[in-house]
Amino acid sequence: MMRKPKLRELGEAIKAVIVGPYTSKFPAQMPEVPERYRGKPNYDEKECVGCGTCALVCPAKAITMVDSADTKMRRLLCRYDTCIFCGTCQANCITEKGITLSNEFELSALTRDAMQEEVEKELLICEACDEIIGAVDHIRWVARKLGPLAFGNPLLMLTTLQSLGSADKMPSIDKDQIPLKRGDRIRILCPKCRQETGLVI
Repeated sequence: MMRKPKLRELGEAIKAVIVGPYTSKFPAQMPEVPERYRGKPNYDEKECVGCGTCALVCPAKAITMVDSADTKMRRLLCRYDTCIFCGTCQANCITEKGITLSNEFELSALTRDAMQEEVEKELLICEACDEIIGAVDHIRWVARKLGPLAFGNPLLMLTTLQSLGSADKMPSIDKDQIPLKRGDRIRILCPKCRQETGLVI
């Protein structure tokens, strides 16, 4: 025995014929996403200072940071195939604009290499021991935040003056003359080497 359709079901069927289906027309037509949607994270090369905070706080380890003393470059690599789009990188970015989550969610690709984005930053190297101090843009960002107080620190003062073109290039330190002299304090030095210059009598 066949039951007669209910009036509500019949109404829904007629409405679907006139109005159309409820499903979206994706991928032919991209759907509208909410304003604060957590999609693909994007680096802004101008705003990113290369501090590496995003790599340190990423819970999925989707962002890696590799320093090369030979090329004097820091490479930050974000992999979308392992990213969980939690927004921790954006929330902890010190400039608040270096890496931000976009509304983009269609991330399909044919290779894993296509599922990544990277940014490179120049590194600041100690003139005495060749150890990595940090990213040049990061040091300059700290100096800008401190303003006139940055001139109380030789490293911040020198990087600021060099960025303005006001500091002459000093001759290289002779590695055979180590330990450093007190006059070497006004150089690009790592904290360990700068401490050694303070102990010289």
